[in-house]
Amino acid sequence: MSSSSAAPPAKPPMRDALVAAAFRLFVERGYEQTTVDDIVALAGVGRRSFFRYFPSKEDVVFPDHEGCLADMTAFLAAADPQCEPVRRVCDAARLVLRMYAENPTFSVQRYRLTKQVPGLRAYELSVVWRYERALAEYLRGRYAGRPDGTLRADVIAAAVVAAHNNALRSWLRSDGRSDADETVDHALGYVQDAFGTGAAAPAGPAPGGAPAALFGGPVEHPDDVVVLVSRRDAPLWRVVQEIETAFGRT
Repeated sequence: MSSSSAAPPAKPPMRDALVAAAFRLFVERGYEQTTVDDIVALAGVGRRSFFRYFPSKEDVVFPDHEGCLADMTAFLAAADPQCEPVRRVCDAARLVLRMYAENPTFSVQRYRLTKQVPGLRAYELSVVWRYERALAEYLRGRYAGRPDGTLRADVIAAAVVAAHNNALRSWLRSDGRSDADETVDHALGYVQDAFGTGAAAPAGPAPGGAPAALFGGPVEHPDDVVVLVSRRDAPLWRVVQEIETAFGRT
């Protein structure tokens, strides 16, 4: 077959073309200075096409989270009832890091952009909360027969999200060059050690009359009192981070 009859290279899907055009303009002009009209003009499509895929300009910055959240929800729903629940939610969190690691260049570019734009940081926090809620709902079902089931589920979900985000930020700060799997395994290992099978807290007071720490052993300094003030609507992962900071565990 002659070169003149070769098929032209396939065009990228419209959704991908819109994302590529948006990020090219964000880098060149800045996020605030780029409009939806600018994006569709560069992509060569109409405004209607943009809003068919993305409800807003913010959504084009996070084009992959809806699919990842659906994958996580399906992964948790498919869990064997006999599987260890903390391990299952940690494995679910690994799906999110894997999504980022599949396209390091885009992920690092988005990380830098999000750091610069307060509105995108707020949007990202809302996305994080949806992941946390999916993990908590699964865990609530698994711990439904326990008096502290809801509390345990919510705290573990928050801890998983905090550990995952610590690993994700570390990987992004390396410009995607570090080992993503090793980084997240290290972070989530703390959660599994603290909350997984064999690490549950005693049901009553610890030996010697010292109060039992939540999901852990006796409090090292029972006379110490830590008071944490937080907004009622603050996500649980943020509360856990504040507690860790208070105890010097960051």
